[in-house]
Amino acid sequence: MTPAETLAHLLRPAGGGVHLVSTGKAEQEALQRSLYGAATEAEVQARWREDLGRLATARAFLLGIPSDVGAGFRRGANLGPGALRAALLAEDPGRAARARAAGVVDLGDVHVVPQLLHDEMLSEGQLAASSLALHPDLPPEVARTFPVSPLSIAERALGLALSVNPGARVFALGGDHSCAWPVVKALAAVRPDLGIVQIDAHTDLLEERLGVKYCFGTWSFHANDLVGRRGRLVQVGIRATRRDRAHWESTLGVRQFWAEDVNRDPAAALDAIVAHVKASGVRSVYFSNDIDGTDDRWADATGTPEPGGLTPEFVSELVARLGREVGLAGGDVMEVAPGIGRSAEGNARTVSLGARYLRETIDAALGRRDAGPWI
Repeated sequence: MTPAETLAHLLRPAGGGVHLVSTGKAEQEALQRSLYGAATEAEVQARWREDLGRLATARAFLLGIPSDVGAGFRRGANLGPGALRAALLAEDPGRAARARAAGVVDLGDVHVVPQLLHDEMLSEGQLAASSLALHPDLPPEVARTFPVSPLSIAERALGLALSVNPGARVFALGGDHSCAWPVVKALAAVRPDLGIVQIDAHTDLLEERLGVKYCFGTWSFHANDLVGRRGRLVQVGIRATRRDRAHWESTLGVRQFWAEDVNRDPAAALDAIVAHVKASGVRSVYFSNDIDGTDDRWADATGTPEPGGLTPEFVSELVARLGREVGLAGGDVMEVAPGIGRSAEGNARTVSLGARYLRETIDAALGRRDAGPWI
């Protein structure tokens, strides 16, 4: 199979990663028809496969990872990618067409089995059973070569896309924050000079959590090792952790800018963050944006909303400066959980902010802030 053909087996058209058979199915199909400008499911499939055929010429890849299997306190981020896509569409119905014309290839969504997280955690029997369930149209011996868990599928899919086009940027819609791990791993394989700037209320720096290697509380530990430590993981907005900054920086070689310091002097913090990234020797940055890094006044529809956080204006200016002054390899928006805010207004406000962050991250990466948005 070609990479595009393999991706068509690994993934689903945009908006279709949450497995539905009855409740919510009609709404999901309506979203997909709108995203692809299609009248039927067959047209959705055809236009999605056309998109997958443009891997070699893409300037950027977009991937939805609608999984909250790696979350902790409150769930609901599995609905984040669909909500973000719907919000972008509602803001501007012509955005998807412009994105295609600009070279942004939407790979679609990871098809999530909601009881699975990473293939390393599964028995041989479960791997076999899930592969046959996900790929009934393939010969069993072929189906068993495919990953079945959302993090493993995302890593394989992005690895394939980047094998065709290693210079493309990568953008992800989560999902809980464990969904950033496969994106970083795939990018690091083709960008040895990669650094990470993480917007977050929490450090996510556990080596394991209750024996689980990859989840929302551990992904940064492994990503930090992947990029070589030495301050190449920069965390901004930290304020909810059992240990102080000295512990994390001295033991793991991260660099942290805590929310209280940022909010005391935002302009100085912006200068300090950008200066540190430049001095760390990285040539491109992955901007991983957990929505709970933003103060819960603006983002309470998330699993662990926290007061005392960053302002949207600060986050927006940071990603813009990183794009201009360092360069972005990609980015994400994680932990948007559209149904668990304190009110309907809070849900809508969080989703709208997440959509704004995604737009701004792509614009910053592709260099279009002053010339009009790509999407």
